Amino acid sequence: MSSFDLTGKVAIITGGSRGIGFACAEALVGAGAKVVIAARKPEQLEQAAAALCSKGGEAIGVAAHTGEDAAVQHLVDTAIARFGGVDILVNNAATNPHFGPILTADESHWDKTWEVNVKGYFRMAKACVPSMRERGGGRIINIASVAARRAHPGMGVYCVSKAAVVMLTQVLAVELAEAKINVNALTPGFVKTKFSSAIWTNDSFNEAIVRVIPQHRMAEPPEIAALVQFLASDASSFVTGSILDIDGGQLAASGVTL
Repeated sequence: MSSFDLTGKVAIITGGSRGIGFACAEALVGAGAKVVIAARKPEQLEQAAAALCSKGGEAIGVAAHTGEDAAVQHLVDTAIARFGGVDILVNNAATNPHFGPILTADESHWDKTWEVNVKGYFRMAKACVPSMRERGGGRIINIASVAARRAHPGMGVYCVSKAAVVMLTQVLAVELAEAKINVNALTPGFVKTKFSSAIWTNDSFNEAIVRVIPQHRMAEPPEIAALVQFLASDASSFVTGSILDIDGGQLAASGVTL
């Protein structure tokens, strides 16, 4: 198990106060990492950081909107000042303000989605890489989605943004390999979180979704976090530029039909 140990490592996790992000924080803290979780709402962050520390971990919360350059730089500067540097970045914060046919989306929907889901990931990587270089390498883990691989009804703008995350991941993996910075992406299927609650709290939607997943269920956040821990650890030393599906067989079964 030593290859999964993260003792001495420092991780930043965006969207870290709940759902997949918080589960990732729990997994990385449990493996010995010091963790900085970021989200927009300070109260939720404080509660999440306190919960992590109550289990014996070292964690702080920093309020930050990844759609803003100054907020991103403040987040990274705080991590460096508090813990000495950054080794692991988990880009998880995302938004989806539009649901419906893609041609009904407003410019504002595109702008908000792109700012957070794509440029936010880029901003975070750009701000963290200098510290990773100084520390001899690092890990960037981008949370994409099966929506990057298949068109999902009503989620067109989100699908396009997550497809961009996949290509951003591969470009960064190639460009940062010489610095020993591994860059990978996960494409989770449907995960039972507050973000997806509009689906799993609607009986007809939920039934349609689980029907096309061979395991006939949605994932739980810790199942995503376990793969994040692997990608953050030395166990994944030769894994970079990979897009890893974690979807209960959904893509293998040819995608979603609602």
